[in-house]
Amino acid sequence: MAKQTVAEQFVDVLVRAGVRRLYGVVGDSLNPVVDAVRRNAAIDWVHVRHEEAAAFAAGAEAQLTGQLAACAGSCGPGNLHLINGLYDAHRSMAPVLALASHIPSGEIGSGFFQETHPDRLFQECSHYCELVSSSRQMPRVLQTAIQHAVGRGGVGVVALPGDLAAEPASESTIEHALVTSRPTVRPGDAEIDALARMVDEADRVTLFCGSGTAGAHDEVMTFAERVKSPVGHALRGKEWIQYDNPYDVGMSGLLGYGAAYEATHECDLLILLGTDFPYNAFLPDDVKIAQVDVRPEHLGRRSKLDLAVWGDVRETLRCLTPRVRAKTDRRFLDKMLKKHADALEGVVKAYTRKVEKHTPIHPEYVASVLDEEADADAVFTVDTGMNNVWAARYLTPNGRRRVIGSFTHGSMANALPQAIGAQYLDRRRQVVAMSGDGGFSMLMGDFLTLVQQDLPVKVVLFNNSSLGMVELEMMVAGLPSHGTANHPTDYAAIARAAGAYGVRVEKPKQVRDALRDAFDHRGPALVDIVTDPNALSIPPKIKAEMVTGFALSAGKIVLNGGVGRMLQMARSNLRNVPRP
Repeated sequence: MAKQTVAEQFVDVLVRAGVRRLYGVVGDSLNPVVDAVRRNAAIDWVHVRHEEAAAFAAGAEAQLTGQLAACAGSCGPGNLHLINGLYDAHRSMAPVLALASHIPSGEIGSGFFQETHPDRLFQECSHYCELVSSSRQMPRVLQTAIQHAVGRGGVGVVALPGDLAAEPASESTIEHALVTSRPTVRPGDAEIDALARMVDEADRVTLFCGSGTAGAHDEVMTFAERVKSPVGHALRGKEWIQYDNPYDVGMSGLLGYGAAYEATHECDLLILLGTDFPYNAFLPDDVKIAQVDVRPEHLGRRSKLDLAVWGDVRETLRCLTPRVRAKTDRRFLDKMLKKHADALEGVVKAYTRKVEKHTPIHPEYVASVLDEEADADAVFTVDTGMNNVWAARYLTPNGRRRVIGSFTHGSMANALPQAIGAQYLDRRRQVVAMSGDGGFSMLMGDFLTLVQQDLPVKVVLFNNSSLGMVELEMMVAGLPSHGTANHPTDYAAIARAAGAYGVRVEKPKQVRDALRDAFDHRGPALVDIVTDPNALSIPPKIKAEMVTGFALSAGKIVLNGGVGRMLQMARSNLRNVPRP
């Protein structure tokens, strides 16, 4: 019996770590690993058109499952293409193992064809990045990379020369115990008691929630009821905390709506739960702030804290809630609930007025119909830019839907490749890529991956022939828009030419039927919807100095769109407000 190669050993370790797919593009230095995957029934090679798409797909899979996913690139340019998707996975805390194949080991340092230094290049977008220089070293390096990716939440990179991958392994695969899940972290009693004292001393408490509240919905609701707290959220916290939430006051930030900004500024105590919300222009500087986070390096990174609590949100609240005195005064909560409903009443008319006759089509209307027609357990992948706005305001969370985007890294072109990873997990689950024409066209080649692999992803393309968010930033800064226009393109025709279902929509009355037909189609589909590029209105008195990246002070920019069913939820929550 032939001795196992290093590549075969590498693949065996991935399989034992729970990896079922390796996303990538084949190449000479990667060939031994690809062939080892071919001969291993427990893992599949997923051929994509661009390595960046491979990294995005792996990151999406890891975000949806919480388990390790993997991608690979051949030497030099091949693995360099991974880097943007790996940055996104790393900043999203998605456990991803990346194989950066390398030039022949004897040529490293000689300026050889396609030579780079992946062990240096990937340092900033990984927790661990090391070069394998011998067959004996490989198993431990791979195991360590996996444990960094899973244990710390992010990327682990292994650089492996192609010639070494083809060599015989120095020993049979050792059955090392592998870390495949993360533990919960409970704060110490001193921190819990200190936070309980702060809560008891405060008359008005507000909770602001991020993605760290995943799995803690019930605990957040129980605590909010006990202390009569309004609950706001960041974009990444929306899917985890907004549904079944009678204390909801909306979202803060550029894409925000409702009374979240007021609730965070008019309280005595603001508790940040599992959020690394980056826009400190939206956070108060004159109230007491406590922060709970499982990542200690996030504590105090955005605002001055009165108390830092290192712990998992769910475990922290389980310990905290019984220790705080129940509050009976609802006046602050009720005031914020009413402000929230009033704020939504004021903007919802913007997209309902004559919207079914307006052409080009209001993107807000498209998002609203999409929310109504999509499955209750759909996975949405959302392009960066204006699609973030429509997803934030119109996709209704329910505890079963998932929303994945490049919400921290902010990359273009993420939606389509992330949809590939999401659909591979479950071909029967509806996956919808909310794409802009700018992002879609950037990695459009991987639409062919959908066709070749017969992945039934539905691409809903908001086609306004512009880079809308960039144009908005220029206008806000007082600059004329320049370099933001895209040539009008019939992407539905391209989809049909590629062998997929494609339909172009130019009238509002066609939107609902087009989405239904695409959802009913068994294979990949693209709905190319021509949307209004002027879907934003800018207040007349805005000044350039008000802008710091995306951190626009509340009220400085008005997005000309409603908030879908958020208004219905706000009205429903008002029923909890006692009438005089």
